[in-house]
Amino acid sequence: MLDPLAQVVTLLQPATPFSKRGSGAGRWRVLRTEVGRPFYCAILEGACRLKADGYDEIILEEGDFVLLPSAYNFSMSSYSPTTPEDIVHTSIVLPDGEHRVGNPNDSPDVRFLVGYCVFRSPDAALLSSLLPKLVHVRGVDRLATLMQLVGDEARAQRPARDVVLERLLEVLLIEALRSDGKTNTSPGLLRGLTDERIAIAIRRIHESPEQPWTVAQLANEATLSRSAFYERFGRAVGMAPMEYLLAWRMALAKDLLRREKASIADVAERVGYSSASTFSVAFGRHVGLPPARYARGASFDRVLQTEADSSPETGSIA
Repeated sequence: MLDPLAQVVTLLQPATPFSKRGSGAGRWRVLRTEVGRPFYCAILEGACRLKADGYDEIILEEGDFVLLPSAYNFSMSSYSPTTPEDIVHTSIVLPDGEHRVGNPNDSPDVRFLVGYCVFRSPDAALLSSLLPKLVHVRGVDRLATLMQLVGDEARAQRPARDVVLERLLEVLLIEALRSDGKTNTSPGLLRGLTDERIAIAIRRIHESPEQPWTVAQLANEATLSRSAFYERFGRAVGMAPMEYLLAWRMALAKDLLRREKASIADVAERVGYSSASTFSVAFGRHVGLPPARYARGASFDRVLQTEADSSPETGSIA
């Protein structure tokens, strides 16, 4: 049986190229208005607050992990309530490399790792739309073990610390995404997979995207009435069943066009379209350019990447 989350994470190609160790002391508040870059925070010690647009404030505690796959307006602040005068625009770098917000002379009330992920897939925007807007994980033993390793590595001065931290954070990210049932998430694939009935329909879509699915057929797979299934799917996943099916078919089609030398007709058949022409129309409407042109662009990108990989300067330090 195919694992929908594994498929999405594999296609997303997550990595964590940027992270920094931070701490807070006294009263402080940091505002972020950047949009699009996946943001994460791992609380190593103490507690603080996080407030994202559209969601209630969250108290983050030691061992918590929070992920915003497409970061939008949010703020982090001290556990103690703050005022506008406590807003911090620039952190202070301490002698050990830790970034301090708040009072640089006090003992910290919280220590954390924060950073931005990258989803290396060209389909990142499409695929991340299948994920929740916010993931908050707490009380997961495996995650706690990873957090201990991350915290230990962050505090140590071992050789290759940054490389090890990046790998650990990648695993932490994937573990957080698959900790279904133990996360506080907004609507998306994770919440859909925690609903046993809806999960059946999602798995059927991923197992057989080429099938001519209808809402009624998927509802039958989930053993729900059509209306109950439609409402329950939308509430859990954040989009209608046919919208999810289309998004997944387009993600698969882009991956096939990018990685394989398959004909348009073959790709169309493999993602559930009766003809190359109907697929081309749907693909062009959803992606913004015809599949043949998309495939040519992907092929050109592969050539450039191959040339870059074979360059004698590859791996040099800038």
